[in-house]
Amino acid sequence: MNQEFFDNIVYLKDLKTTQDIVHEYTPKDQKSALVIDNGSFQCRVGFANRKTPQLIFKNLICKPRKDRNKKETKEEILQQAPPATLIGNDIVNIEALRFQLRTQFDRNVVTHYYIQEQILDYIFTHLGINTEGAVNHPIVMTEAMVNPNYCRSLMSELLFECYQIPSVFYGIDSLFSFNYNDNIKGTGLIISLGYHTTHVIPFMNGKHIADKIRRINVGGFHMLTYMHRLMQLKYPVHVNNITLSRIEEIFHEHSRISYDYIEDLKKWSSHEYYDNHIKKIQLPYSQSAATTQLTAEQKIEKKKEMSRRLAEINARKREERLAEEEDQLQRLEEVLESFDDEDTEDFEMGLKELNLSTYEELEKTIVATKARIDKIKQKMQAAESGVTAEEKPVVIPMPPQGVSLDDWLNECREKKNAILEKKQVRRQRRSDLAKRRTAAAQERMRIISKLAGKEKGTDDFGSRDEDWDVYKAISREQDSDSEVENEKLMEIDEILRHHDPMLEDEEKLKMTPAEYHQLHFSVEAIRAPELLFQPSMMGIGEAGLAETIDYVLKLFTATEQQQLVDNIFLTGGIAKLPGLKERLCRELMEIRPFESKFNVKIAKEGSFDAWNGARKFTTSGNNVSAHSITKEEYYELGGEYIKENCLSNYYYKTPAEKIDTTVVT
Repeated sequence: MNQEFFDNIVYLKDLKTTQDIVHEYTPKDQKSALVIDNGSFQCRVGFANRKTPQLIFKNLICKPRKDRNKKETKEEILQQAPPATLIGNDIVNIEALRFQLRTQFDRNVVTHYYIQEQILDYIFTHLGINTEGAVNHPIVMTEAMVNPNYCRSLMSELLFECYQIPSVFYGIDSLFSFNYNDNIKGTGLIISLGYHTTHVIPFMNGKHIADKIRRINVGGFHMLTYMHRLMQLKYPVHVNNITLSRIEEIFHEHSRISYDYIEDLKKWSSHEYYDNHIKKIQLPYSQSAATTQLTAEQKIEKKKEMSRRLAEINARKREERLAEEEDQLQRLEEVLESFDDEDTEDFEMGLKELNLSTYEELEKTIVATKARIDKIKQKMQAAESGVTAEEKPVVIPMPPQGVSLDDWLNECREKKNAILEKKQVRRQRRSDLAKRRTAAAQERMRIISKLAGKEKGTDDFGSRDEDWDVYKAISREQDSDSEVENEKLMEIDEILRHHDPMLEDEEKLKMTPAEYHQLHFSVEAIRAPELLFQPSMMGIGEAGLAETIDYVLKLFTATEQQQLVDNIFLTGGIAKLPGLKERLCRELMEIRPFESKFNVKIAKEGSFDAWNGARKFTTSGNNVSAHSITKEEYYELGGEYIKENCLSNYYYKTPAEKIDTTVVT
């Protein structure tokens, strides 16, 4: 193998998560606000006085099932503690527990608050907060764009009632990110690329225009799932090794957004382009003991050893066959003797047992059996004569005169295929006859039942299990492979081995175990991310990102449109995908008027900018307490209440339920 082959191989890291430590609860931390970026993929948590989040973990919990195969007494079950719930980075091997994973999110909205409570317990415990009966920290937490009032009220109820926090501030993650990267008082078009959804948010003069925001139900989760399905369908033999965790690693490290998807597909159809750009993902496999390259003498010796073993196997088979035929001959001669002794009853029973009908048929069977025995003995004598396969002179067959080598080889291949096909048919028939429910076995049973019914005057043969044993005992069809065919097949193989160059090429092309466990990652690198622009590829009937941006821009005047496109801001986990900015610029050139200008900017750290923006808002002199909801306001105005500002959702009070005052007479 050349060096280029190894350069294209990518080895998976298969990194395991490291369990979070319990951090020290310092005096500075005790006076600081707590910032929680509660994302649907990852949760990032830390005190505002820290520059980086202290906890970063996937928003998942898991309760392992107990081993059902393990037998326990009643006393052991009562004494046994309930299985511990694993949260976040405590789930070290996530693939082993994939089907027990649960999250508090439904898409990008928190709906399962019993899970959210366990997540918050995990957060406060690992931050080392040890205050009795309360968490005495103001909390700054992210929430979904246009979060439903009911969901916010349940979150406030959990924080104020369960943890007795002094206040909470709810902000939108994408606006926090915009605040960290830009002037929050300005104007721009924010494109939030989340795990489950993508939002196009027009932001003008320090406020987002809520009624003109549009959401696409496509995110990183859909791209990962789509790529996972593509690779499993492409390599069904490795379906268990192609895990979602490995797909995440491949997606983040080797995927990209195509500048021109159709043009790139045409490039991938070229063999030269495919060979130059293919990525070979090496899956783990069990490495067998390394075998050294054999020399020519060693190969000859190995071939001789295999020939000796084959000769021993054939000799053993001939001995077994000879014993079988001699037993059959002995039984046939016993029946013949009963005829000579004029014992009619024994003779008829013997014929019926041997599935014969007349004396002449019995004589023919004896002659045929003796001939088979003589033939087997001749072969055994020839094998014992001392001339082994490797001592015989090697005679390489040549094509007959007047026949070209290619035509002769084609004829040999056809003969070989015909013999192999016959062997396969016989093998299938033997398999069918050995099974009770197959058509071949049922047909044979029907014939035997018919014959037995004629003799006995009944037709119930086959209705009992004992009849099946009788059927198997008498089913001695000559479906075994003939030695003539085997010898002919060996002769053809020898001819092809010496004259057919295609066999040498096939030997060279045989895959090693490492090559067998490789995934060729080609067009999938651009196909899965293309969902962002073409959701219909996955059966999602929604517009793509470019069409949605065009739709949102058309809701504004020409002047406002120019203000928005002058500051297009990309944020979120997949904003860092290579080629996204270039593709978006190309789409905008097609959307916008001729020679119009626009500017596309990507967040510094797409995944962490929401937490950094929330921390910046908390520590940059803003009066956070003035925008936060206190416990007193929660009790007075309800859990859905929120104080509006440039980073939060707008508050729309839930209409009071109408009471029917109609008096029924």
